[in-house]
Amino acid sequence: MPLIPSQLVRLSANGARRALLVAGQRRAAVQVVKRSTPALTRGIQSVAQTDRDTIMRLLYSIGTKREVERHLRIFSSSSNPTQPARFAVIKIGGAVLNEIDELALSLSFLARVGLYPVVLHGAGPQLNDILEREGVVPDYIDGIRVTDAKTLEVARRVFLEENLKLVGALEKLGTRARPITSGVFTADYLDKEKYGLVGKITKVDKRPLEASIRAGAVPILTSLAESQDGQILNVNADIAAGELAKELEPMKIVFLNDKGGMFHGVTGEKLDVINLDEEYDQLMKEPWVKYGTKLKLREFKEMLDHLPRSSSIAVISASALQKELFTDSGAGTLIRRGYKLFKHSSLEGVGADRFRQVIHDRDPDVLSGLASVTGVLSDLKKTPYTIYGDEPMDVVAVVSHPEGEVPVMTKLLSSRAGVLNSVVDNVFSAIKKDHRKLFWTAPAEDENRSWHFERADGSFTRAGKSLFWYGVQDVKEVERIVEEFEKKGRIERSYLPVGPSAPPHRAPATPSGTRAYSTVARKLVDGAGAKRGYATVAPEPVVPPVQHTTAQKRVALIGARGYTGQALTTLLNAHPYLSLSHVSSRQLVGRRLEGYDKNPITYSNLSTEEVERMEKDGEVDAWIMALPNGVVKPFVDAVDRGTQGKSEQGKSVVVDLGADYRFEDGWTYGLPGERV
Repeated sequence: MPLIPSQLVRLSANGARRALLVAGQRRAAVQVVKRSTPALTRGIQSVAQTDRDTIMRLLYSIGTKREVERHLRIFSSSSNPTQPARFAVIKIGGAVLNEIDELALSLSFLARVGLYPVVLHGAGPQLNDILEREGVVPDYIDGIRVTDAKTLEVARRVFLEENLKLVGALEKLGTRARPITSGVFTADYLDKEKYGLVGKITKVDKRPLEASIRAGAVPILTSLAESQDGQILNVNADIAAGELAKELEPMKIVFLNDKGGMFHGVTGEKLDVINLDEEYDQLMKEPWVKYGTKLKLREFKEMLDHLPRSSSIAVISASALQKELFTDSGAGTLIRRGYKLFKHSSLEGVGADRFRQVIHDRDPDVLSGLASVTGVLSDLKKTPYTIYGDEPMDVVAVVSHPEGEVPVMTKLLSSRAGVLNSVVDNVFSAIKKDHRKLFWTAPAEDENRSWHFERADGSFTRAGKSLFWYGVQDVKEVERIVEEFEKKGRIERSYLPVGPSAPPHRAPATPSGTRAYSTVARKLVDGAGAKRGYATVAPEPVVPPVQHTTAQKRVALIGARGYTGQALTTLLNAHPYLSLSHVSSRQLVGRRLEGYDKNPITYSNLSTEEVERMEKDGEVDAWIMALPNGVVKPFVDAVDRGTQGKSEQGKSVVVDLGADYRFEDGWTYGLPGERV
């Protein structure tokens, strides 16, 4: 059967970058919130909502709207009036305190959206500087600072000064903060003879922290503790953060350092993920793991061993805090206990009852009543399959792989913990090792759809249903595979780019018989024939032959905000014959376009008059309109005015990603690969 053109066909560049929210943007956002604080006649709740809306708009620039809203929803639900301190524990290294403005902006952002972390800071570098000036030589045993009376006197002064600096920086931005320098940690001597006035925490009193958060203030702690008889004791800030995390059991544990993560001591590469259950013993044997690194790994393991297995630790920079918290990709280094992954070719290997429960609890078709657990298990047995997952089954995937056929991932079912702790990425990586090619689907209501797009080489979307694949770059091969799926019923037909046979009187979709959809970057060519190369999404009944050219073509992108703009930018950056000449977005005007390396591009805000002039002067070969429905007409009219008096060959191509011109004469409903 002939393929029906898609309503959205895209190629992804794997691992497309998400623009980080730079300090200037965060500062602008916080200052806008401060300046726009309404008069007292407006309610406090209205003020808070204004703040939240302002910050939310900027958070969308670091990830997709779905990502940001999902993580915000999860974090917001982690705390409640009886346990308000369960969002996050953030430990700040002393070196990060030297970048106090950047740090304050990041923390202020969280408070503006109603998230109050418990913040604990060290002050090691500052303490060493003052001790050196006062003639005290720092002494360490096993990575622990030996603390005498003089050292403790200086430490108390330094901790208080740094604490008040951070509180002041936050309040300068309009964010309430509360200094808490004592009363939280109770400790005994760790080893008085060996380490001096160093404590081992025996009790954590969370009441001051919870009182601060209930009052709408971010609690800022030091790591000093008191003994039962009132003696102040010095405690390593990392250890204090660990004890705090054990008591609060927060959703996130974040360690901020100036390096932005942990790095391999030989290669210098950043360690993205450390799974302690599998890697800890080997890491501790590595010659480059010593001193502070060894101590940190030991502390991280001890901390996570006492927390739910779903807990994890992120080591990041202050500037990456929003990216870590509100995107699936995260930032810096993620440390977790992890699980050994499994794969089995039978239900018995997994445990039939456990698998059945996962299907019952997570399968969207079962939850919506479109399928039954029995039906899913029956379908499973129709072809050879492999079940992938982790020990607690936070993520379960099923891949169907009949001999000689392309594998299909029929199920990818993840719990919330599986998404937050990136277990789903580990399982998907295991699948990729076994299968060079793979097809799978995702419905419109899947809140993790952006995850699928980022990991696919190509996709097809119609009526909210998406087909994804990797490992196949040739259009004809995709076409052949899809036809095979349709014949054998391996993928539900509504996900496939197929439709009823063309009526006998209609011409074939293209002279060559190929379908008009694309999974690889195409050359931009000069259109031939009477019609302009307009497109919104499906094929021209008859496409005249065209002459390909390798000449560089200039593309202007209007409405280039969010995921669509980023995906198009990535595609154009990788294309040998297409280059961006203009990127227009009212919200982002003046900022540099991220993820495009061919030449520096700054966002502009093109008016219809400018569009008309640019078309008239031949500055642009193709216009891509990535605008909401109902908005694009003035820009298309401007292009039309600019083409008056031009030959067909001199006119630009216009691609509308919306639906305004879907059924208009003179437009091609589709994405003809032969034209673009």
